[in-house]
Parts: sequence; C-alpha cells; structure tokens
Amino acid sequence: MKFSIQESEKTSLLDTLKAANLAFQATYPGDKPDRQPVHTVYGGANLFKSDTCVRMGETALKNLQTYSPNFVILANVLQLPGYEHLPHLQHEIAELTSRLDKLSEADRRNEPAWLAYSVYNKIVQKLQTEAVEDFRIDFEDGFGNRPDDEEDATAVQAALDVAEGMKNKTLSPFIGIRIKPFTEDLKFRGVRTLDIFLSTLLDKTGGVLPDNFVVMLPKVTIPEQVVTMVRLLEIVENGNNLAPGTLKIETMVEATQIVMDDEGRNPLMRIIKASEGRCIAAHFGTYDYTASCGITAKYQTMSHPVCDFAHHMTKVALGGTGIFLSDGATNVIPIGPHRGDDLTFEQLAENRESVHSAWRLGFTHTTHSLINGFYQGWDLNPAQLPMRYAATYAFFLSSYEDAVFRLKIFVERAAISTLTKDIFDDAATGQGLLNFFLKAMNCGAISENEALATGLTLDEIRSRSFYRILEGRRK
Repeated sequence: MKFSIQESEKTSLLDTLKAANLAFQATYPGDKPDRQPVHTVYGGANLFKSDTCVRMGETALKNLQTYSPNFVILANVLQLPGYEHLPHLQHEIAELTSRLDKLSEADRRNEPAWLAYSVYNKIVQKLQTEAVEDFRIDFEDGFGNRPDDEEDATAVQAALDVAEGMKNKTLSPFIGIRIKPFTEDLKFRGVRTLDIFLSTLLDKTGGVLPDNFVVMLPKVTIPEQVVTMVRLLEIVENGNNLAPGTLKIETMVEATQIVMDDEGRNPLMRIIKASEGRCIAAHFGTYDYTASCGITAKYQTMSHPVCDFAHHMTKVALGGTGIFLSDGATNVIPIGPHRGDDLTFEQLAENRESVHSAWRLGFTHTTHSLINGFYQGWDLNPAQLPMRYAATYAFFLSSYEDAVFRLKIFVERAAISTLTKDIFDDAATGQGLLNFFLKAMNCGAISENEALATGLTLDEIRSRSFYRILEGRRK
C-alpha cells in the first residue's frame, strides 16, 4: 500500500490533536451519573426547623388525599392517558382499584388504567418516605431584608436546626442555604450570614456537614462574584479543617446579563469556570428573570417565551459540562380560598376547583420542563409536591418502553464492539440513555428490577457509569 503521510508527521500532528481533545473532554465530560434531585423546596430561613421536611410530607399527603382520594380523580383532573375510559361510580372505582392491587406489576402494565394507578400510588409512597428531596434554607427572597441582629439570630438558629436534623435523620437527602447576592449593596450581609451559619453548624457538628450540602449564590451577573465566593469558602475550609473543595456552590440564572453580557457573549461558562470546580448546578429564577426582561407581573410565568429562550441559551452554554440544570417555580399554590371545618357545599366545591386548577398548571409546567431537558425545578409550598411527582412519574413511566428499547439496542451494539475488540467511543450517548433510568430510579418512578429489561445487570446499573459498564464487559 502506498502512503503519502510519513509516520513521524502523523504522530506529531495526532499528538497535538490529543492535547486539544483531552482539554475539550475535561471541559465537556458529559452528563454526571450522580443523583440529581427532581426539585428544590425553597423555604424562608425564619420558618426552618429540624423536622420541616417531615412535616412537609405530611401536609402534602393530606392535600393529595383531600382533593384526590383515589387515582381516578387525579387521572381525570390531569387527563392522564386513558382517563376517559375509567369508571365514575364509587363502587366501580373501588372494584377496579382492588383488582389492580392484586395483579403483578407485569400484568398491571397490560391494563388501560396502569399509568394512572401507578402514578397515584407512587406519589403516595414518595410522600410517605421521602417527600422532599432537596431543601434550600432561604435568606434571600424567602426571608427578605430584616435588621442585622434578626438575620444573625436566624442564621444561628437555622444552623442549630440543621445539626439537630442531622442527628435525628430528618433532613432531606440534599440540603443547603441561599444567601443574599454579592451585589454592592448586599454583599456584606451575604458574607456575614454565610460565615455565621457555617461556623455555627461546623462548631456544633464537630466539623461535619450534611450530605450533599450546597451554598446557593443568587443574582450572579459577573464571574468576579463567584471568584469572591470561592476565596471565602477556602477561608472557611481552612479554618474548620475541611478538605479543599468540600463546600460546593450553585449559581442562579435570573438576570438577562447572565444570558448575554455587555459584549454580546453568553458568560455562563466563564462563571462556571470561575468556581474552580465548586459549582455543581445552575438554577433558573423565573420571576426575577421575567422581571429583568420587562415582563409585567400578570404575565410572569414559567410558560412565557422569554423563559424558554433563557432555558435554551443555558442548555447550549452548559451542555455536556455535567452541571445540573434546574427550572424555576410555579407561583400558583394549590390551596383553596376557604378555610375552616364548617364549610358549605359551595365553599368545598370552590376549594376543590381552585386546587385542581392549580394542580393542572403545576403539572403542565413541570412536564414542559422535563420535555425540555430540565429534570429539576423549584417548589415553594408542600401542597405543590404531589404534582411535582405526578408529572415526574407520568413522564418517566410513559417513556419507559421506548427508553428500554433504545438502551437495550445500544448495550447490544456496545457488546458486539467489545467482543470484536473494536473501540466503542460513544460512551457519552450511552451515559445519556443510562441516566434516564438512573433519574427514574432515584425519584421512585421505576425499580432497579424494572431497569434490568435493558440488558444490564444490577451491578452495572449500580455503577451508574456507562464507561465502567463498557470497561467491565471488555474484561
């Protein structure tokens, strides 16, 4: 065979390319296999207690069972697939529920009512066991601007309650604080609260942080704000014998300047790099962002087109980096207008319609986020939790069969490649497919056993890494 390229020339060029390829891969490692919570509940720091998340679950479950005592009602409110074929009479609903209860999961999947039945029961189970996945103790919008001595005292008490929650195991699996922004007028207050909270907590726990703890820095507009946060966290780590990089941060996309800077560039990647590896997520602030776009209050909603623009700009800027993205919150709370134990029939009906209307809105917003690749969002009230999980479970369960088929084919293709000693270099795509099942399992939509239909083993699934799966199969 005749060649025109000398071996030395080829080696030199490809070695140069290798350096560039490796640098690109370091910047864009692909989706992280780590667990991402499906939501973050933001609650005012002054209201936080060590058992807040437990009580939220109880409130959310009561809300669901009050306004949808069975799965048929929920299916009709949300118009879940097959809802028009479900019974309406109480005894018929009871008979159908009893029959479905007795079926195996495999047989139940062949029933028209399977999706609605499964979604409802999974919501109930989730609210009973892990209603809140992530909680942010809020010293910003949810707390407001208060006298310094009041915020100081709240920071101390919140830290003590977190320590108590750690001891009693009543915290959410993910937790953190949101401080005030590092704008010129609020930077000193933000730093003071951060210092008081962390110093009090670490002193109380002997230098131990809760699992998956993070600090949210809101209203970021320039990289220098993140750089300042990094330097401050280094001081806290050094002063409390924490390993470098222990304290993680999140940023917020809630101003037009973080989507487009004064030179017409998207600054998000520069802001992430400024965190020196500490930033793990970017959260969208629906109402601050729409306000910054000049949208009046009446039209400030998650479904406004300016939000989708910001979402897509964020996805494009941070795609492949492994940074978790979170959508914002629905600000319509599913709570009826009438309170009390002696309500009239008309008042009960008004409450029911108000709650169901808010349910539909929350369900629609969350589904829209999921379709657009935002697998996390905000919740502001425990009454919103049932619809967070309704939308999440309906999304994953309705896509399950197709996802099984796609990943199974992909695994088989990879297996052929490993058997023939070919290099299978599309592991990032495989990780993306695997992540569908990891996310579905994390939130309780499917079980590990249901993921076995993909052709993976339990050990492979638990590795959470498609690259490791390929490595294991090569051996």
